[in-house]
Amino acid sequence: MAKKKGGRLISSAGLVNYYESEDRRAIHIDPMIVIAVAAAVGVIIFLLNYLVK
Repeated sequence: MAKKKGGRLISSAGLVNYYESEDRRAIHIDPMIVIAVAAAVGVIIFLLNYLVK
């Protein structure tokens, strides 16, 4: 019998391959920066809603 290559999940729709590959040309952003920017945008929107009323 032929052996299967890789042993990757078919149901993952390519996500396993995407996260396993490391591309040096890709932009890398720290997850904490994303959380901090999202929180800052939320606070700014909250303050603008409070000041406009």
